Amino acid sequence: MAQSRYGSSMGWELWLLAVAVLIACAALTLALVLWRRTRSQHLPRPAAEAEPDEAGERVAVVVNPSKEGAAELVEIVKQVCADAALPAPLFYETTVEQPGGAQAREAVAAGADVVVAAGGDGTVRAVAGALAGGDVPMAILPVGTGNLLARNLDLPLASVADAMGIVIGGRDHRIDVGWARVTESDVGLDGEVRPDGATPGDTQLFLVIAGLGFDAAMVADADASLKRRVGWMAYFLAGVRHLHGRRLQVQVVLDHGEPVEARLRSIMVGNCGRLPGGVTLLPDAEIDDGVLDVAAIDTRGGLAGWAQLLGEVVMQGAGLRAGLPGKIGRIDHARARHTVIRVMGGGEHAQVDGDPLGRLRELEVWVDPGALRVRTT
Repeated sequence: MAQSRYGSSMGWELWLLAVAVLIACAALTLALVLWRRTRSQHLPRPAAEAEPDEAGERVAVVVNPSKEGAAELVEIVKQVCADAALPAPLFYETTVEQPGGAQAREAVAAGADVVVAAGGDGTVRAVAGALAGGDVPMAILPVGTGNLLARNLDLPLASVADAMGIVIGGRDHRIDVGWARVTESDVGLDGEVRPDGATPGDTQLFLVIAGLGFDAAMVADADASLKRRVGWMAYFLAGVRHLHGRRLQVQVVLDHGEPVEARLRSIMVGNCGRLPGGVTLLPDAEIDDGVLDVAAIDTRGGLAGWAQLLGEVVMQGAGLRAGLPGKIGRIDHARARHTVIRVMGGGEHAQVDGDPLGRLRELEVWVDPGALRVRTT
């Protein structure tokens, strides 16, 4: 009996051991399956299965189709982007009614990484106005008459392919933006705004220079067909007709200070100072210093005064300033973040980056520091 009970007890113990082993094996198998499934969820997919990233930036070009060579420019842009293995570029044509701002905003909405202004200074201003305050950079393919900003950024002017090299291989740099607002237009004796008068409240962006006086009259008088044939020289020829124009009497307020009155030919407020023909009008101007440079230009004595003024411009461009009193042709410089210019005794022409604003009596100008990203060398 004792042996039988002993044998029976051993049988139950072996049976329980076997069941425990089976349960342990099942648990181990289940744990192994779950571990492999969890591990597979966290492991990266093989390279062959990964979704490929689109290579390079998406370039969008806002192009002025009226410019000579616009069709050729489009083909060069396509070829350069293809050679660089970039996505196919996007193209948006400007119109008279929409000179580039709406097209630039559409390009940004379409996912463009850089928006290229392909045209003259008007196209550049329009595109910059849409991109200012944002993070999408503007690049330039200069095909205009003055190409003012391109000159100040040392961008290639003669070759679209070379300029495209900056578009796809340059660096981004934040620059200041200037704004000019018409606070009072020119009016006739009847109190009505003249046909060529500026629109009160009109606010325009500029990137290089806003001016009032001789320079603006020269811009307004330049012949469009002549500009297409001889380029920036058309402005010089128009200026000859205004050499004997009247001197202005203006009141200038810098940074909300006391008004200062002066008699002069032109007053210019600049973000940078290099003009066509190798002329440096504002030698101290920096495009990213958060301040604008003001130049008051005056001549007396007819052609002798203009000759002396030209000599003054050449000397300051070379880093020399005579500073002699009593000169009949001179440039006086100041710096400010905010400027108000009021013309006494009647209105005068104004311009921004070579685009006429019309005739006005008062202009307010200020700087927006670092507002625009541009693609440079």
